[in-house]
Amino acid sequence: MLVIDTTKNVEALSYTLTAEFDANVERVWRLWADPRQLERWWGPPTWPATFERFEFEPGGKANYYMTGPEGEKAGGWWSFTSIQPPIRLQFDDGFADEKGEPVEAMGATHVTVTLEENGGRTSMTVATIFESEEQMEQMVQMGMEEGMREAVGQIDAILAEHANA
Repeated sequence: MLVIDTTKNVEALSYTLTAEFDANVERVWRLWADPRQLERWWGPPTWPATFERFEFEPGGKANYYMTGPEGEKAGGWWSFTSIQPPIRLQFDDGFADEKGEPVEAMGATHVTVTLEENGGRTSMTVATIFESEEQMEQMVQMGMEEGMREAVGQIDAILAEHANA
């Protein structure tokens, strides 16, 4: 995996990460479409994810929590807005309470994942749009940028394991 670029654009309220993988688009797509593979990399290594609900269809919902090194749990939710296999996925993403309900005070972000074939490799762009500059800054302070890099950094090992999956 090669992280090609990360861009934080305060004016556009966006954070974009682009990485390249030695696998075809369909294989990288399965990292998003299969919750068992997704939970192996969604979240940094010290905060692995567990998906409890995963309705991978437009209008579908996902609920997950990440477990920290001391056993603490941080909940999250997704609402899928568009799914175009195997090249594009869009969802709203937010924090959830212990019951899996959205934490309104934290707002939501809108995420667009784009996969592109690039000479037998796949370029993956994950673009996050924030509701406000304050929300963006809060997420950055919580470690979002480092967390995304660490999370995506786990993908190569999964691709190597499931080279023919």
